[in-house]
Amino acid sequence: MDIIIAGGGKVGMTMARQLAAAGHNLTIVDQNPQVVDEAVQRYDALGICGNCASREVLDRAAIAEAELVIAATNADEVNLLCCLTAHGMNPNVHTIARIRNPEYADQVMTMHDTFPLSLTVNPEKQAAMEIERLLKFPGFLRRDSFAKGRTQIVELRVDNQSKLAGVALMELSNIVKCRVLVCAVVRSGEAIAPSGTFVLKEGDRIFVTAPTDDLASLLKNLGIITRRVRSVLICGGGRVSYYLAKLLAKNKMTVTLLEKNAARCQELAELLPHANIINGDCSNHHTLEEQGLGDCDAVVTLTGLDETNMVISLYAESRGVPQIITKLSRPENAALADNMALGSLINPRELCSNTIVRYVRAMENQVGAAVSVHSIAEGHAEAVEFMVDDTTRNLGVPLKSMKLKPNVLLVSITHGAQTQIPNGDSYFEAGDTVVVVTSGGRVLNQINDIFA
Repeated sequence: MDIIIAGGGKVGMTMARQLAAAGHNLTIVDQNPQVVDEAVQRYDALGICGNCASREVLDRAAIAEAELVIAATNADEVNLLCCLTAHGMNPNVHTIARIRNPEYADQVMTMHDTFPLSLTVNPEKQAAMEIERLLKFPGFLRRDSFAKGRTQIVELRVDNQSKLAGVALMELSNIVKCRVLVCAVVRSGEAIAPSGTFVLKEGDRIFVTAPTDDLASLLKNLGIITRRVRSVLICGGGRVSYYLAKLLAKNKMTVTLLEKNAARCQELAELLPHANIINGDCSNHHTLEEQGLGDCDAVVTLTGLDETNMVISLYAESRGVPQIITKLSRPENAALADNMALGSLINPRELCSNTIVRYVRAMENQVGAAVSVHSIAEGHAEAVEFMVDDTTRNLGVPLKSMKLKPNVLLVSITHGAQTQIPNGDSYFEAGDTVVVVTSGGRVLNQINDIFA
């Protein structure tokens, strides 16, 4: 597919990496020649230096032949104008715009007939929604939902007190007392597709597939004690913090938000009347203690610097805060943080990228296209949800008689309201939902791609 990515920032380059790996023809447009040169060398893309909202620049980017434009510059206005201009030059092109300003987001929604947008994405709002989900179900480092919420892939860390340390995966069901499947393990920064004989050890991060109804039992049988989150300390006053505070207020949680910039504090105090907005330096441990760090149920570090977020989270861990969520914007820091007690890691651009990848795959193949796509194990694997229909191969065939491609693992089958972790005798029928995990850089565009 011919795709134009307008904007070579964090989101644009994350998209370029994923779409280039899938074999798409990319054109990167940015006003910074250094950014363009780097993108051309790294992703074998065509580079155009210029204003992406300009007719002349879009013409040089071959907008007439493009099938999709992704506008992800730092300015919402430029993204909107880019998509409007692109659609005017090529009425058949699909357009995706990153819209971060809440006022514009509401405006685009109410005036959807005026703006020719196929999809809008808001990384900060998506990150806030993901954090809210984690706070509602403490105990897991991460949760990804599939099959209308009936199936989950959750991330857990094996620490020195874990019942899982030294346990082979084939013995796991004896401990957790419910059927689960470990689909990936991250050990020392390396993602592993484990077999039944794989033995877990301290420091491992495991990705476990389980029916949603079994999650409480899973935590209980692992001895992971959770309690309802009532008070949350948010460090940093950016957009993610704003969206998160609004969501948590609806859940009747007590929110204290620390922000260093006095003017921003005044603005947030007007926007968030139900939150406690404190003007202070959240990197100062005295300030954190004054705001009750040791007594809160959760700390969420959302400053603009990964390093600051990591330091605050480590301090919160040392003070025994039950739940910690850390925002990391650069993927290299996620690998660095593998052996640190940073709690759940959130990367807004990865969440945004997953949404766009799902849309691109649906464009490529309307029949059997992925319903949802989630990057797991630090991007080394993908969990993909598909709907089974009459065109799906191997209907009614037991898994033990089915040949799947290498590095493809079928991890759940949902039939109506029933979800099962499959075994050799399991099979799927038209109307079922299946979730597969794939690694090794393999891209699954439709369900029939899983079969050998």
